[in-house]
Amino acid sequence: MTVLFVLAMFLVFALIDWVLSRGKVEVAATEPAPALGEDYVYGFHVPANRRYHPGHGWAMRERKNVVRVGIDDFAARLAGKIEGIELPKPGQWLRQGQRSWKLFRNGKSSEMVSPIEGEVLEINPEVLKDPALLRRDPYGEGWLMTLHVPDEEGTSRNFIPRDLISGWMESVAEKLYMRQPALAGVVAADAGQPVEDLAEALGEEDWQKLTGEFFL
Repeated sequence: MTVLFVLAMFLVFALIDWVLSRGKVEVAATEPAPALGEDYVYGFHVPANRRYHPGHGWAMRERKNVVRVGIDDFAARLAGKIEGIELPKPGQWLRQGQRSWKLFRNGKSSEMVSPIEGEVLEINPEVLKDPALLRRDPYGEGWLMTLHVPDEEGTSRNFIPRDLISGWMESVAEKLYMRQPALAGVVAADAGQPVEDLAEALGEEDWQKLTGEFFL
């Protein structure tokens, strides 16, 4: 009888432990994803220390009359796994809103406009050698060029006002998901980030048309 009692108690404790462990797994599986922070809108990173143009280029002042330029996270994810970049040459003058560089993918190209007006001082040789930098780190190592900007005040008037940036990116993301509802399914719930290559999720045949629409 003692042996049977011990076996019965062992089975009871084993059952209790299994129930508790199952409960822990279920709770862990339903925990919400951590918030991405204030610099994210619909999962797209929009750092507050940049100025943004409606064509999805960014500009950051390095020193007086010298501005660094790149593309925002939305553009980088929409462009996806590009195979090459064509940048203007140093000494070339770019006008704000002018088509200024090309992104290449699977034999197709998409042009983007300059967010600011000025003379090209330097281009980033690393992003030319490794175009994937544009997608992996669009605000850091994936920068495109620096420009000499004589009229900083005048050109800054055409940037999206700082207090409207969040609403602008929200409207852009909603426009994308309304145009391509399938994309909403590839974004993690709540505070999740979109996939790194939105074009791949859409299908390659839509890449040139879609980027052309959003890149102005």
